[in-house]
Amino acid sequence: MDRVIVYVDDAVYAQQVLAPLFARDAAARTQWVLVACAPRMTHRISKWVSHSARENWRAKWADKLFAQILPALRVPTDRVTTVLAKGPLAELTDQLQAAGASAAQVVDARRPKTNMAQEPAPVRPDKGWSPMPGTLGSLLTGCGALWMLAFE
Repeated sequence: MDRVIVYVDDAVYAQQVLAPLFARDAAARTQWVLVACAPRMTHRISKWVSHSARENWRAKWADKLFAQILPALRVPTDRVTTVLAKGPLAELTDQLQAAGASAAQVVDARRPKTNMAQEPAPVRPDKGWSPMPGTLGSLLTGCGALWMLAFE
């Protein structure tokens, strides 16, 4: 029996990525391990929210995610294992690989970060010496105002 470990954080994106694997499952018996990767919370959130409340939120978030993905998987529930990631994914992958008899295929179906894929802003050659437009004008206006106050 094949095993597939799938890391997900968004149901819609995961369904798009996993559509070819879902189609393949009809012919072969595959054991699915769905790992929910909850969004990161800042370390400052502990000022307002207790640890147990954070864990409860993560569990509810994962349950909603699995409820959206499992109908698209169209396999019996005995062939699906759901896991909530609580630490580094490399360690979790090692644990999940060790739990099975054979090596499992690992699929990363998490939505890519959008701010990482942005291209740097193009450099405009017509304003090469001033990195901030309007800086010189603001400086001269400020100096003029100071001179006016000094001569009064």
